[in-house]
Amino acid sequence: MKSVVVTGVSSGIGHAIAKLLLDKGFRVFGSVRKPADAERLIHEFGANFTPLIFDVTDEAAIRAAAGEVRAALGGERLAGLVNNAGIAVSGAVVDLSADDFRRQFEVNVIGPIVATQAFAPLLGTDDTLRGPPGRIVMMSSIAGRFGNPLMAAYSASKHALNGLSDGLRREMMLFGIDVVIIAPGAVKTPIWAKAEHEDVSRFANSPFYPALQTIRAMLPKMDQSGLPPETIAQHVFDALTSPSPKAHDVITPGPLQFWLSTKLPPRWIDKVVAKRLGLRPAK
Repeated sequence: MKSVVVTGVSSGIGHAIAKLLLDKGFRVFGSVRKPADAERLIHEFGANFTPLIFDVTDEAAIRAAAGEVRAALGGERLAGLVNNAGIAVSGAVVDLSADDFRRQFEVNVIGPIVATQAFAPLLGTDDTLRGPPGRIVMMSSIAGRFGNPLMAAYSASKHALNGLSDGLRREMMLFGIDVVIIAPGAVKTPIWAKAEHEDVSRFANSPFYPALQTIRAMLPKMDQSGLPPETIAQHVFDALTSPSPKAHDVITPGPLQFWLSTKLPPRWIDKVVAKRLGLRPAK
């Protein structure tokens, strides 16, 4: 039985990934932050699911979890590591604190780095283990291809993750470990509900506050029109099992959205976004 580690499986995309992999016959080690979530998922997912309790900002806990997985595998290698856990920090660049940016990058960039370092021996850098080398899947976003206003911290973290992943993929060729970037558009996931209920009152005196309120009003629609998490899970499964997976797998609801997301000139996008959010200069 092949084994995979997935971070952030309590809900949303991570939960869908864990469920699909289990349905496909994998053993899944899934990270959660709360013991209550671990108990819930044990009952929901069954015997082939093992919870790993850690926050991706806790390096010691991640390395301890890697030790748990090594012991459970008994000398076999992991088939994959899916770096899925992430958060979205909203606010204008000039309004966010340095600590806001640090929190965004600690979760979305440093977390995957530490997890990759901790589990890399089990994926194939340790030549004493048995089995073929595994794969690393990085959960990025369309936002990693261009910067969204008032979500620049999130976009920056996904740009960084893309650059990290490309460099890592070329390094891991030495061990036969492939690295795949999954870059979805909007997904029906609790990340939007969390953003919608985030307290932004600290920005009430900012000139960007009206635009921030406009974005918050759009979040329910983004949630309703987003891709189902199960679609993203299928792409992750393909990334882990396909003989020749894409290096960058961009997922949008259709070809038009893909073209709009990746091909339009930045200045044209600037004008559309400014009009929609009321960010045009005052006359």
